[in-house]
Amino acid sequence: MNQKTISGEFSFTGKGLHTGLEVTARFLPAPENHGYKIKRVDIEGEPVIDALAENVVATNRGTVIAKGDVRVSTIEHAMAALYAAGIDNCLIEVNAPELPILDGSAKLYCDAIAATGVVEQKADKDFYYVKQRIEVRDEATGSSIIVLPDDDFSLDVKIDFQSKVLNNQFASLERVEDFPADIAASRTFVFVREIEPLVTNNLIKGGDLDNAIVIYDTPMQQAELDRLADLMGVPRKDVSDLGYLNNIPLTSENEPARHKLLDLIGDIALIGRPLKGRVIATRPGHSINTAFAKKIRKEIKHQEVQAPVYNPNKEPLMDNLRIRELLPHRYPFLLVDKIIEKGSNYIVGVKNITSNEPFFQGHFPQEPVLPGVLQIEAMAQTGGILVLSGLENPELYSTYFMKIDNVKFRQKVVPGDTLVFHVSFMTELRRGCAMMKGYAFVGEKIVTECEFMAQIIKNK
Repeated sequence: MNQKTISGEFSFTGKGLHTGLEVTARFLPAPENHGYKIKRVDIEGEPVIDALAENVVATNRGTVIAKGDVRVSTIEHAMAALYAAGIDNCLIEVNAPELPILDGSAKLYCDAIAATGVVEQKADKDFYYVKQRIEVRDEATGSSIIVLPDDDFSLDVKIDFQSKVLNNQFASLERVEDFPADIAASRTFVFVREIEPLVTNNLIKGGDLDNAIVIYDTPMQQAELDRLADLMGVPRKDVSDLGYLNNIPLTSENEPARHKLLDLIGDIALIGRPLKGRVIATRPGHSINTAFAKKIRKEIKHQEVQAPVYNPNKEPLMDNLRIRELLPHRYPFLLVDKIIEKGSNYIVGVKNITSNEPFFQGHFPQEPVLPGVLQIEAMAQTGGILVLSGLENPELYSTYFMKIDNVKFRQKVVPGDTLVFHVSFMTELRRGCAMMKGYAFVGEKIVTECEFMAQIIKNK
């Protein structure tokens, strides 16, 4: 799958939930590998903040990212809409310290993306694959996020409040494509008993009964309700029964749970890569959501490229017979057994190491170790397949080493190991020369990496 951006720009003007300011946000197409970035156009120099988990500085009633002293808050609804639409690259320009709250949901953002359109770019999507159970837990609040391996992205959310009106609710999303119809219109919510502390903390200046679900679950005197309405600057409302005080009815019985799912997607977007896994969240909130995203970001930064997913039961993209049609190498120097994945600028190959390899007779008889130079050769052969498979009549061409740089051997490779190679272009193919970066994995560990240049020459 290729990366995507919006095909044109769109903008919104509305109130900021916490500042009460009139805010204008412009959403602009962005180039490949740009990610989500937010530019503060109201500040000198127009600083840009990467919408990534490591830049989250606060999570009180919204997700706040910052670069130095420059902040942008309440970004989660826009992030959720972009992520659910499969958008990888987008620049958001905003003239205030938060994005507009609009109707308290992600619906208007989703509608704008659908109306503007999405364009596919040349670069491949860089997924983060969950390969084993990941868990983040907050013992103090009882919140937890558990993520399990899965072929797709899906979510289950459970919320639990000590409330007569809003107690236990559940929401799920099996297909991210259903987000606009099933989840996007779910609005943020607040309890009446929370309003005064929030106002005291200089928050929700732009909140009203149209952009938030207001839950009345603790009996109060009408005079007290009137005082809170005056405090927020909204019309007074006569209330006799516990329940929801909104002017607009709930979109669904479990709208609060669906909104928590919406927020979770918006915070997962801060990983910077689309996720492949099943997310199970209990009592989620921005604090634990972003703690989970930060944990994944640490893993991504620790390891430049994630080990490819290798399922030996899956039919290979190219078997040994097809490889022999593309490469001139033969026994004992054909070092790629199969190709399991290929994109426009990368390829994944496999080499099974057995004790019968001819080089083990001398390297070394008492402790067989795969020579590092042969690991580099195997990566180069995998890269050669990437180059040749994109040519017409590939059997008429061969690839040759020109240069090898930045070689690192991290761990020895022995009989019984399965080497998985990830090779990608570092630059576009120019004048018959390809610059490539290669990694060799055993399991989840990088055992070898290098950069190399190869030349494609027509056979005589």
